[in-house]
Amino acid sequence: MHNMSMETRRLEFLVELARLGSMRHVAEHLGTTTSTVSQQIARLAEEWGTVLIEPDGRKVRLTPAGRRLAEASIDILGSVEAARRDLDADGAPVGTVRVAGFMTAIQVGILPSLPLLSQEHPGVKVALREHEPAEALALLADDEVDLALTYDYNLAPTTDPVGLTRTALWSTRWSLAVRADDVRQAPTATAVFAHFHAHDWIGNSRNRADEEVVNLIASMAGFTPHFAHQADSLDLVEELIRGGLGIGLLPAARHTHPDVALVTLDEPVVEFRAYAVTRRGGENWPPLAALLQSLRSHVDSARPDYVTPRQGQDSSSLSRARRKR
Repeated sequence: MHNMSMETRRLEFLVELARLGSMRHVAEHLGTTTSTVSQQIARLAEEWGTVLIEPDGRKVRLTPAGRRLAEASIDILGSVEAARRDLDADGAPVGTVRVAGFMTAIQVGILPSLPLLSQEHPGVKVALREHEPAEALALLADDEVDLALTYDYNLAPTTDPVGLTRTALWSTRWSLAVRADDVRQAPTATAVFAHFHAHDWIGNSRNRADEEVVNLIASMAGFTPHFAHQADSLDLVEELIRGGLGIGLLPAARHTHPDVALVTLDEPVVEFRAYAVTRRGGENWPPLAALLQSLRSHVDSARPDYVTPRQGQDSSSLSRARRKR
């Protein structure tokens, strides 16, 4: 590199180009012009003494060197941001951590951890927003929140966008929920699904993961499920099942109405997994680090029937608290 005094702002242009894929989109996202983006990337290439982008039809793409620098820049920018926000003289974490997450994670993870956080770090405040994973990750990528609480299933795994760090929080098994007068037990999930192949199914209105799981097991059972309804609220899913309008997935340890029964799914099991996601390096920002520590302490010290930290066992109290996914 020829110029060690390179501005970190130029690294941000490169990171956004790697994420968004076009200079026009970078310009729109950062509130500048395409010409400015092009100039800053060119200056960055000069400073590093290497080619960072190359033509790709009418567009450009990062060279291998450009991709490596963009990846490294994520850590650099994260560390710079953490340092910038940690200039308090006494070193005590001070600031508001913006959190977006699904309802259960907020309800049984964040909220119970706040008393400990307040006691140990009174200068740290939390602002909460309820969102499904894709929504929370988009807010995190756009720097509108500092922490995203997300989930996936073992049969519908997700990968987070480049530049994000994901930490497992807990996992819990899910079952197939049907009317109590229509229960069919079977040794495998595929056999269970085969019994209900002619039923209408209930998916999630804000996340495709439930439908992906159902479609996968149904395909193994040799049929294509018909999704007649979509609901984000698990209470609503249960009410639809009670009314005979369809069947769907619910937490294995959920306390359901007597009219609704939970059928165990094995071979394969269906496992719901919760995560804490930050921008890479952002977890080093003291207020966020303090919240994450309180969250992990709460989850790890919870009773066995509350949540199962980073494992694959059932979680009854977690399920009782869940009103949405």
